[in-house]
Formats: sequence, structure tokens, C-alpha cells
Amino acid sequence: MDSYDIGRLAYLVLLLVAVGGYFVTHGRKNLNKMAQQAALWGLIFVGLIAGYGLWNDVSRDLAPRQAVLGTGQLEVPRMFDGHFYVTALVNGEKVDFVVDTGATDVVLTKADAKRVGIHLESLAFTGSATTANGVVRTARASVTRLDLGSFTDRNLPVYVNEGQMDQSLLGMTYLRRFEKIEIAGDKLILTR
Repeated sequence: MDSYDIGRLAYLVLLLVAVGGYFVTHGRKNLNKMAQQAALWGLIFVGLIAGYGLWNDVSRDLAPRQAVLGTGQLEVPRMFDGHFYVTALVNGEKVDFVVDTGATDVVLTKADAKRVGIHLESLAFTGSATTANGVVRTARASVTRLDLGSFTDRNLPVYVNEGQMDQSLLGMTYLRRFEKIEIAGDKLILTR
């Protein structure tokens, strides 16, 4: 906490004392009712803060993920944060990916790699990748099968990121397998 945070906190406490003092002096005759209303507003405030904090977790579940449009086409809606997310079956396990045209390869988080059967202790993290967070070490691996909608790819090379990563990335080595990649409005359409 720096001096600016302490100043902001002092200001908020002073404001709370001033506003609270007004209500206490104004409602002295009805302290019980005032306490009930203060508790109600406190619960509403806590609920709003909790809802705001959980929004990123639940927003992806509220919106549709992807839809197969027909043979050879997959439609992916743009999510609230502006990115395109897909859920694929990797070696039979569900893995959430962000479609990342800035990523060269398919990159798995350590947790996703472990879940799909890649033995992390047997990997050699000898590669490197330059990310927005700096240079990270990577290890080459492969997955037996990746199913995305009606598309199936076998023996797909992937990389496992040794660093901290929120979500696995579906990069250009996978996206190049499509005949056409189109962004139309708020939808990404993948065609093979």
C-alpha cells in the first residue's frame, strides 16, 4: 500500500463517517429501522462487488461457445472480452483454448497438458517463446487426437509452456489447417 492508497482510504473513511453521521443524527428516533436499512444496503454492496469479481468466471458460461454450421464449418462467437474461445477434446479431455493468431503454435498450460496425459516430468523445457510477459521456456510434445467440432486431427505437435499461463492457445500451426478463416461481425468462421 503506497501513500496514494493511504490517502484514498483516508478519504473514503472520512466520507463514510460524514455520510454515516448524517444518517445517525437524522434518524436518531428510528435507530432500529436505520440499522436494518444500513444492513440491507451493505448486503447489496457486497453482492455487487461479488458479482463484479465473478463476472469473468461466469461470462464465458453465459454465452454460447461454438456451433457447427454444417459439414466443414465451425462458427465461434466473439466473447465479452473481444477474444474467440473454443472448447476442444484433446485426447478425450475438454480443453478451453483462446484462438490466438499471434501465437505460432498450439500451446498448452501445464495443467491442461497434465490433464490430457502428457507427463510433465519427462519433458525437456529447452525451447523458448517470446510472449507479452517476456521469454518463457517451452517443451515440445504431441497429442494423439484433437477434436474441434466436426474436425479431427491426429498426432498434433504442441508445446507446453513452463511459465504461468491462464489458458491454452490455439495458434497458427493449427489454424493453417483450415481452408478459410473469416471474421464476420462478431463471429469467427473456420472452414475446411
